[in-house]
Amino acid sequence: QVRPVESGGGSVQVGGSLRLSCTVREYIYRNNCMAWFRQAPGKEREGVAAIYTNSGRATYVDSVKGRFTVSRDNTENTLYLQMDSLKPEDSGTYYCAAAGAVMQLRSGYCSTQGDEYAHWGQGTQVAVSS
Repeated sequence: QVRPVESGGGSVQVGGSLRLSCTVREYIYRNNCMAWFRQAPGKEREGVAAIYTNSGRATYVDSVKGRFTVSRDNTENTLYLQMDSLKPEDSGTYYCAAAGAVMQLRSGYCSTQGDEYAHWGQGTQVAVSS
């Protein structure tokens, strides 16, 4: 099983919190970029956050800065996304992804461009209701 495996989605009310987890094989996780993407019905997929597993340097899309935190546990090959102060527009399917060979760091930071990620999870649903 090469595909990342996500967990932790669910339904919450506005202002609530959820924590997503993603586990992947060690040889894919090590010294690599890992990221969270999301896609709402009828909308394009967008990169939410990315982190370089070695340094822990993270980058976020503007709409989640200050509310979401991406982190990792290198002993467990696990990626997390802590989502606080959730809004209805955060609803969608969240995907964990691991970069492929084409990934290049930009000043030490990972990209949130989907075409640079080669290994994708099946997704976990997040629903935020008002």
